[in-house]
Amino acid sequence: MVNNWLNIIQKKLLPPRCVLCGSAGYGDMDLCAGCLTDLPRNLSSCYRCGEHFEIAIEVPQLCGRCLKKSPAFDETHAPFLYQSEMRYLVGQLKFAHDYKNARLLATLLAEHIADNAELPDGLMPVPLHPKRYRDRGFNQSIEIARHIARQLRIPLDLSSCIRQRDTAHQTGLPAKQRRKNMRQAFELVKPVKYRHIAIIDDVMTTGATASAMASALKRAGVGRVDVWVCARA
Repeated sequence: MVNNWLNIIQKKLLPPRCVLCGSAGYGDMDLCAGCLTDLPRNLSSCYRCGEHFEIAIEVPQLCGRCLKKSPAFDETHAPFLYQSEMRYLVGQLKFAHDYKNARLLATLLAEHIADNAELPDGLMPVPLHPKRYRDRGFNQSIEIARHIARQLRIPLDLSSCIRQRDTAHQTGLPAKQRRKNMRQAFELVKPVKYRHIAIIDDVMTTGATASAMASALKRAGVGRVDVWVCARA
C-alpha cells in the first residue's frame, strides 16, 4: 500500500519524460510512444545467439555460426539492435552513469521476456572484475538486472559467480580473439541452487562473454542457461 502511494506521488510530481526527445512518457516509461516505435528491433534472429536475420524467419532457426560451433548457452533474447537510439540509451547508462536508463532498458527487456521466454529460476548479471568495477564505479548489467528481477519477480544472484581475470577490453577484437580472451574468465565461488539461469547483460556482440560465463555455470551443474540482453550488435 505504501509503495503504491509513493508511486502515485512520484508520477504526479515527476511524470515520466522521454529521454530521447523530451515529450511526455508513454505509460510509466521515460520514452514517448513515437520514440518507442522508432527503436531498432531485432524481429528475426537466431534463437541460440540472437544474431539478426535480414530475412524474416517464421520458425526458430540457428545461424550458420551456431550450426558450426554452438555457444555454451541455450537461448538468447535480444529484442533490439545495437543501433541509433538503442546505442545512445545503452551508452548513456554505461559511460555517462545515466541510471534512469537502466530502469527504462530493463522495462523494455522485461516486457519482451514476459511475452516470449520461459522464465528461469534465477538471474545473474555478468560480473565485472573488481579492478574494472572500481574504475567504472558501477556495473550496468547489475543495474539492469535489479529492475528486471523486481518486475518479473525472479531471484537475483549477485555473489555466486565472479570474474577472476581482468580481461582486456573486447571492443574491436575479432570473434576468435574475444573467445580466447574470455577463457576461464569466470568462476563459481559458491554452489548454485538454480537449475535454469538467465544471464543479464546490456549488449551482446559475439557472445564470447556470455558463453564463457555459461560454461562456468554448466560446469557447476546448471542445466540450462539463457542470455537476456537489451540489444544485439
